[in-house]
Amino acid sequence: MSKGTEQTGTNPPTPPPLRPGGAHRLRGPVVKPKNFKGTLKRLWRYFGNERKMLSLIFFFIIIDSLLMLLSPFLIGKAVDAMSLHNGKVDFPFLEIMIIVLTFAYVADAVLTFLQGWLMAGVAGRVVKRLRDALFTKLQKLPVSFFDSRTHGELMSRLSNDIDNVSNTISQSTTQLMSGVIVIAGSLIMMLMLSPVLTMASLLTVPLVFLLTRTIAKRTSVLFKNQQVQLGKLNGHIEETISGIEVVKAFNHEEMVIEEFEAVNTKLRSVGLKAQIWSGFLMPIMNVINNLGFAIVAIIGGILAIKSVITVGAIASFITYSRQFVRPLNDLANIFNILQSGVAGAERVFEIIDEKEEPADPKNAKVLENPKGHVIFENVSFGYRPDVPILKNVSFEANVGSSTALVGPTGAGKTTIVNLLTRFYDVTEGRILLDGRDIRDYTRDSLRRCFGFVLQDTYLFSGTIKENIKYGKPDATDEEVRQAAKMANADVFIKRLLNQYETVLSENGGNLSQGQRQLLAIARVILAKPALLILDEATSSIDTRTELHIQEALLKLMAERTSFIIAHRLNTIRDADTIMVIDDGQIIEKGKHDVLMKAQGRYYQMFFNSRWSLDSIMIE
Repeated sequence: MSKGTEQTGTNPPTPPPLRPGGAHRLRGPVVKPKNFKGTLKRLWRYFGNERKMLSLIFFFIIIDSLLMLLSPFLIGKAVDAMSLHNGKVDFPFLEIMIIVLTFAYVADAVLTFLQGWLMAGVAGRVVKRLRDALFTKLQKLPVSFFDSRTHGELMSRLSNDIDNVSNTISQSTTQLMSGVIVIAGSLIMMLMLSPVLTMASLLTVPLVFLLTRTIAKRTSVLFKNQQVQLGKLNGHIEETISGIEVVKAFNHEEMVIEEFEAVNTKLRSVGLKAQIWSGFLMPIMNVINNLGFAIVAIIGGILAIKSVITVGAIASFITYSRQFVRPLNDLANIFNILQSGVAGAERVFEIIDEKEEPADPKNAKVLENPKGHVIFENVSFGYRPDVPILKNVSFEANVGSSTALVGPTGAGKTTIVNLLTRFYDVTEGRILLDGRDIRDYTRDSLRRCFGFVLQDTYLFSGTIKENIKYGKPDATDEEVRQAAKMANADVFIKRLLNQYETVLSENGGNLSQGQRQLLAIARVILAKPALLILDEATSSIDTRTELHIQEALLKLMAERTSFIIAHRLNTIRDADTIMVIDDGQIIEKGKHDVLMKAQGRYYQMFFNSRWSLDSIMIE
């Protein structure tokens, strides 16, 4: 129905969740937001009443982090208790330490579970609000918005981008807060135990950052290339599966297999390099960390011999240094996930910020009992200001009349319908319906008076009965059957196992194109609109089936104002008015017989169509 220009959108890959305790492997390329602070601040508004729950979660994180910081200290005391004092082990104190440590570890497990559980609930509710807001916004956007974007790109916003936000909220948020507290607390405890050992352990920190930065530079290019190759592979698979009948018809199975193997080989090569380079990080990181622990152990041993520090303090220090380094390594990955999540939120907000279809004026009238008298007065329009599509078009369609619009592709036939239904508003002139400018009516009431049967029929997932009732949800089963009979759909429906309760797959994929077209016609018949728009309505139906439904369509059209776009000649010949449109202008207008006698453009189209492969189609 609408004029569309596709735009290719690139969808950022969803980063894998970070494992508890930290995963040190580099992830794929991170898509950075344009306005990190602004988007984060706006996302915060969607938390609403969740802020109280976040305060509770943050309280649990603080307690959990304090327990994590307490455990190494208790371990050190336990080790010192096992040191022989006058040939004896301090068993009573050791028992107390073991009991306290057990309590700390159990409490840590419980608090970790509560954090994850509560945060998952918060993330689910916030993401639900965000997804509701985005989907609601999509219903309010004008058709021109969807004409300029691909469906896949919009679906990516609803799925991938919002999933990124969900992963960020549910996982990286708690890990980020916990990591910051543990890093700061571990550093403080390390300084309290031994400033000398602290300085020694910090020697490896610059090496960690240098290693991460070096490997990240190399893997970033490889991961991006991997995503490109993956996109090519997915595109090849989707294209091949969608056109499998054509592939088999031309015996191109071997060719598409060779093409697949070529793309798959490139993907394997790039992916292998990316994984090898990213795989270097963890082993080398462990070497650097173990080197740091070795330095701490050597210096600590020297200090212990000199009685500057106890063995238990050294054990505590090594544990603190592990707690310090582990979240420090994880923060880079956590921040990457946070950036990706905020970037996803930013892409969602871009849609939410789009200009909605203009609201109806306060004095807009509700169109009640429409009759269907249509007048175009000097209408001009262009999808772009510099490219006019319609130029000063004027015509009148009386109540109950049928008007056929014929002409070459791009002449402006569909544009006339788009303007009539207010999918777009005219640039100049005006369109009257029942004597009033259509802009004076509410859009909702205006569009309710139209019934559409399009060339590209769309059916929703659900039963056949539900699809026929789409335009009239309160219709009875008998009304549904009568509408199906008028559309000649009842015959094939009764042959199905579950008849009217047969569940259709996406867009009626388990029916033929002709059967889907019949259901669409039945849907319009049941809705009983005042005006009909038939856009190649029987283009996918064989001639024999078409002859069976012509009488029903003609009866339906006789009572309603109808607009027929590039329909088959046996329907166009019965139209009250045939308008030949070319270059945005009406160049011929009249009945079939009158236009044939004039031997103008319509006569040429009719004559040429007789020698085409389909002798009853107007090209």
